[in-house]
Amino acid sequence: GSSAVPAAAAVISSGPGAGGGAGPPVSPQHHELTSLFECPVCFDYVLPPILQCQAGHLVCNQCRQKLSCCPTCRGALTPSIRNLAMEKVASAVLFPCKYATTGCSLTLHHTEKPEHEDVCEYRPYSCPCPGASCKWQGSLEAVMSHLMHAHKSITTLQGEDIVFLATDINLPGAVDWVMMQSCFGQHFMLVLEKQEKYEGHQQFFAVVLLIGTRKQAENFAYRLELNGSRRRLTWEATPRSIHDGVAAAIMNSDCLVFDTAIAHLFADNGNLGINVTISTCCP
Repeated sequence: GSSAVPAAAAVISSGPGAGGGAGPPVSPQHHELTSLFECPVCFDYVLPPILQCQAGHLVCNQCRQKLSCCPTCRGALTPSIRNLAMEKVASAVLFPCKYATTGCSLTLHHTEKPEHEDVCEYRPYSCPCPGASCKWQGSLEAVMSHLMHAHKSITTLQGEDIVFLATDINLPGAVDWVMMQSCFGQHFMLVLEKQEKYEGHQQFFAVVLLIGTRKQAENFAYRLELNGSRRRLTWEATPRSIHDGVAAAIMNSDCLVFDTAIAHLFADNGNLGINVTISTCCP
């Protein structure tokens, strides 16, 4: 067992429902071509289906839904007129990722853009706290400062071997327990989430995330261990990056999963201690 002193995890939320390849180098002519697709309102690209006003001006579909007239000529946007020629050109052009300004060098076919941008490593980081209440977004460097100022209830323990103590695991509804662990010059977030998957059947999900990139996370391993009377339950894995988030780990069950009956085997007066050990992987 761990000799570490347990500290209580912060209960973050309670209540229902908590819970492409690079193209060739871009030529000036190609840049000139893609600039023809710039939306005059948001400066993102106008992608198929491409609709124009009666004078032929383009506006992207997201902006079009909010406008009553063409932003270029003030003419009518109705009836909808498709510009099939521009749609054919769009299908022959590679567009830069919308995170090009923060470092992404990929150019993609318009059909691949949305899927790539959802997972692009240059996209902003969201607040890693589980539950959907905090809408903060920013750079990786700003995440810890955000957590320390906006989520002061989260305890941080030092060392590679600690005890994560989730108190009152019998609280009704969906609940998240969160704690930080600092070791190897990095910060890790420990999350235990309780969800009611279907009526009356609650499950617990425990996972460790690195406040860092996916590539950095691959340098570490973590072990979660529940110890009870002559019983032991262990899970070992690579931490996830906070860029991927808690929800993705839970959805894929890529974490320690156990039900209420197992939780009670290891709990003491409604409190559950999880031994957390973080280690570095040999390259």
